[in-house]
Amino acid sequence: MLEPFSLQLLEGKKNLLAFSGGGDSTALFFILLNHNIKFDIAIVDYGIRAQSKEEVAYAQALAHTHNLTCHLLSAPKCEKNFESSAREIRYNFFEELINSYEYENLITAHHLGDRFEWMLMQFCKGAGCAEIAGMQKMQQRKNYTLLRPLLHLDKKELLVYLHANEIHYFEDESNLNEDIKRNAFRHNYSLPLIEKYLGGIKKSFDYLDRDRECLIDKIEVKTIKDFAYFKSSHNKRADIYAIDKYLKSELHMLSSKERELLEKETCVVLGRKFLVVQDSGFIFIAPYMTDETVMPKEFKEEMRTLKIEPKLRAYLYKNSDAFLKVKELMGSI
Repeated sequence: MLEPFSLQLLEGKKNLLAFSGGGDSTALFFILLNHNIKFDIAIVDYGIRAQSKEEVAYAQALAHTHNLTCHLLSAPKCEKNFESSAREIRYNFFEELINSYEYENLITAHHLGDRFEWMLMQFCKGAGCAEIAGMQKMQQRKNYTLLRPLLHLDKKELLVYLHANEIHYFEDESNLNEDIKRNAFRHNYSLPLIEKYLGGIKKSFDYLDRDRECLIDKIEVKTIKDFAYFKSSHNKRADIYAIDKYLKSELHMLSSKERELLEKETCVVLGRKFLVVQDSGFIFIAPYMTDETVMPKEFKEEMRTLKIEPKLRAYLYKNSDAFLKVKELMGSI
């Protein structure tokens, strides 16, 4: 059921599957086994549903049966904004495992319905072609590749596979709660449309993927620890797409308001966590520092001479490698 493109990226690599015990990740678990792909699994227990203990036990039993490693995180309680907090906890856990065990690929079980649901949500809050194209089958992150090998398949196709092979999986009752925006979009809009127009929706995403390759300039974002930079393409949309892609790897999702600010302003603070500076043909992305750092007079004078954005100076003072790179780039103008 996997496409040759995905198989080529998975075969012979050290793979980590994000697992939950739900239908999507369980189907992907057995599909990977059927394709003789080697992998381990990682599961997060958020401790908010009684069923989660059964899901963890199921994950551990599957791993034992098939001689895989099962990594488990018992997550701290999310006090507010559960969806966003849970995603951050989950991906921080995955990236810790990737760093510790040198996994090359992180595999998630997002399918066509997830992609279509995301597209509709982006469209309704304001987005361009790149954002509407949404999830990609493959995304290169700092030190691993994020793979979504089920994006060409609908949920119903996965359920047919599970039932035909009599594979046990869990249903998450929270997916029925339409107070959660993504659930409301799923049940009221994306599912009915997929039910009627599945073939056309699949074709549209194929076209969108090709169009994105043509419309968006490929930009290489370089990093020095937690500092990122790249040369502007002089195409504002392409630059913002590159900023967005980098920030997603840092678990920050740009809002429509933040996109608008990046269109208009040369210096933007995002979520009080990141600073984006667009200056002299370069884009710099750094952690936002709010402390009142005392800088030597000579350093401040050098900053003024180079005309470096004041909000960026405290970070550069504390991070000499990033400062030397900025100094090199600004001095080359």
